[in-house]
Amino acid sequence: MPTVIVMPGTGSDADYVHRAFAPAAASIGARIICLEPDANLVESYLTRLDSIASGTDRVLVGGVSIGALTAVRWALESPLAQRCDGVLAALPPWSGDPAGSAAAWSAGTTADSIENQGIERAVATMVGGSPEWLGAELSRSWRRLYPRGLVPQLRAAASTSGPELDDLARLDVPLGIAVAPDDPLHPDDVGRAWATAAPYAVLQETRLTEFGPEEQRLGDSCLRAWQEATRQRNLRSPR
Repeated sequence: MPTVIVMPGTGSDADYVHRAFAPAAASIGARIICLEPDANLVESYLTRLDSIASGTDRVLVGGVSIGALTAVRWALESPLAQRCDGVLAALPPWSGDPAGSAAAWSAGTTADSIENQGIERAVATMVGGSPEWLGAELSRSWRRLYPRGLVPQLRAAASTSGPELDDLARLDVPLGIAVAPDDPLHPDDVGRAWATAAPYAVLQETRLTEFGPEEQRLGDSCLRAWQEATRQRNLRSPR
């Protein structure tokens, strides 16, 4: 049985990515493992990916935003990536240097807000400027993650470099990308650049207004894109 390992976006948690990706994993007969963020964020994710992959025959790795970025990094760098059958990248946040990225700016600003106002006032501010579903989701995850190092997580994400497009050109596994053209923090042109750079990549669009209330649509879009990328790879370089 293949294993799907997914990582949440900044400020989100394993509960969310389980709801987003579990139906897609079940549809291909895979078990799913959802990683919880901790203060050491990306390095912790990479270590745990290695640990899980070392005891698993075949894996798919993926995630949302910083989770998608980390999945690509692992597939490019880890010696255990030979066990990887592909990457599921939802809402890629940036390529290369995070400076100037809306998602990185948001993570840093949120960290400042929590430190300066406290978690409850920061939550109230966020809810006041968010769609109802997003306010409810982040209220839950921020409060849950706060005692586990939410602020260091946010700062770590905001300073993490993404894969350069030249790096993505070396990605030898199928890459399924989901973008939301109406998401201001994760511009769809980042995902389109990833899809153009990677040799075996397919992109699907799913609007924020659609997967917000029904998060499984995000995982389903990634899976459909990965399946098509896999088909194309097999046609071009059959194993």
